[in-house]
Amino acid sequence: MKIIKPTTLLSNDLLLKNMAIAYDKTIQAIDTLENLKAKYPDAEVQILEENSLLMPGLINAHVHLEFSANKTDLKYGSFMPWLHSVIKNRDELIGGCDANCVSKALTQMLDSGTTTIGAISSHGLDLDATANSKLNVVYFNEVIGSQATMADALYGDFLGRLESSQTIKREGFIPAIAIHSPYSVHPILIKRAVAYATQHKMPLSAHFMESTAEREWCESNEGEFKPFFGEFLKQDYAVNTPKDFLSLFNGYPTMMTHATKIKEEELQHCASEKHSIIHCPISNRLLGNGALDISALEREKVPFIMGTDGLSSNYTLNLFEEMKSALFMHDTHELSTLAKDLFQGATIRASDALGLNKGLLEVGRDADMIVLDLDKEIEEDLELHLILHHFNVSSVIINGNSVKNKIKE
Repeated sequence: MKIIKPTTLLSNDLLLKNMAIAYDKTIQAIDTLENLKAKYPDAEVQILEENSLLMPGLINAHVHLEFSANKTDLKYGSFMPWLHSVIKNRDELIGGCDANCVSKALTQMLDSGTTTIGAISSHGLDLDATANSKLNVVYFNEVIGSQATMADALYGDFLGRLESSQTIKREGFIPAIAIHSPYSVHPILIKRAVAYATQHKMPLSAHFMESTAEREWCESNEGEFKPFFGEFLKQDYAVNTPKDFLSLFNGYPTMMTHATKIKEEELQHCASEKHSIIHCPISNRLLGNGALDISALEREKVPFIMGTDGLSSNYTLNLFEEMKSALFMHDTHELSTLAKDLFQGATIRASDALGLNKGLLEVGRDADMIVLDLDKEIEEDLELHLILHHFNVSSVIINGNSVKNKIKE
């Protein structure tokens, strides 16, 4: 048992002063330091420095690690030029990101306060690095392939990668399934993958309505994707409409990523099926896809959670920076309220969507916590100032274990 005593505790917009937490793998009690010492006389006591803030670890629900070698190779500004640049540089970028490259990306997230990630893996090349990471990892093995004639081979490749991830037996590593997108995955493959996720109760994710090109292609077989599919796959029609794609996930709550071009009726469907939306604002801006309409999500009661996407469409994997971008992107929303909403999207709502027991400092939750060094106590609009100023993350605790520590004994 351990006891940790900060200046302030933050959990789900609740600020507590002069309180401490007793924990092992989970949070056992929240009380005054004196009461916890009396209750747990043999516990290791850690007193944090003045102006310290203890809060839940951040959860990055959607990150691609296999393209982490990118910095200046890809074309930003519009989705299709970006996609063509990915194809052009694909082999070089994938070949240029070995286990050390992936580990560097994982360390960047850990150092900036992320304790849990949803890693979207297309090839399984990031498996060893994520398996050896200190982070909690929900490892999404991705299904991709739009040609029916290749369905068996593509499913076999996916299943092989999935089974490899299932051999990882460390605490905090959870195999999961991702469907790439409506335009890139044949319904035969989607049905089989969703059935597997349902049978094994695995987290499930999919990209959905990220770009205008995707919507035009899936709705009318037109737009910028038409020459793309004709050239690369000799395909003149989309394999899914948006409506048909969503129907394949009926009965199983799924995290739909991006959704910048989602329509009201599709949001209503997501609400009825208890789906959530993963918001990646920096990626959406860099690829020219516009902003997620979070007001529409609020109206339809569809929760959004936060992700960074990968370094193929971002310059950072720091969730504080991601939330800062969202803060300025959604300029009609009241600042302090939006900041609190973003924090919940990076903590408790993300935990719930991933099926985890994290995201709050409360008894019974996993002991995933981070310590921020503030300049002084912040009495009002705390979440807003945390997003704006990027205070140092001096300590990280994951599943009760200190993985980054500068704590005063």
